[in-house]
Amino acid sequence: MVVGVCRITLGLPGNDSLKGKRRVVRRIVDRTRNEYNAAVAEVGSLDAHRRAELGIAVVSNDSRHANEMLDKIGSFVSGLTEAVMLDKSLEIVHIDPESTLGTRLGRGSDGDDWGRS
Repeated sequence: MVVGVCRITLGLPGNDSLKGKRRVVRRIVDRTRNEYNAAVAEVGSLDAHRRAELGIAVVSNDSRHANEMLDKIGSFVSGLTEAVMLDKSLEIVHIDPESTLGTRLGRGSDGDDWGRS
C-alpha cells in the first residue's frame, strides 16, 4: 500500500477576517474533494486570516499513481482564483503489507485503549 501526502500553503490576499478565510478554504476543500476523491483538510495556520495550510492524502497500490494524483491536485489548487499557492511539499510512504500498523495498540488522550473491543 502506498500513501501519498501533500501539504499546500496558500496565501489569501485581500482577506481581512477568519470568517472570510473559512469561506474560501471550505470552497477549496470541497471542490478538491469532489474533483479528486481525496482526503483534504485545513491543517495549519488556523488563526492567520491571510494564510491557510491544507493537508491532502491519497491511497494507491502504486507510488507513481499516488504521485500523479497529488501533482494533479496541486495543479488544480494552484489554478483556483480564490488563493495563491505559496508552497507545496509531497511525501510518498510505502506501507509494508506485513506490518502490524492495523493491529498496534495505543492509548488515546481520553485513556481508552485503541484496538481493543
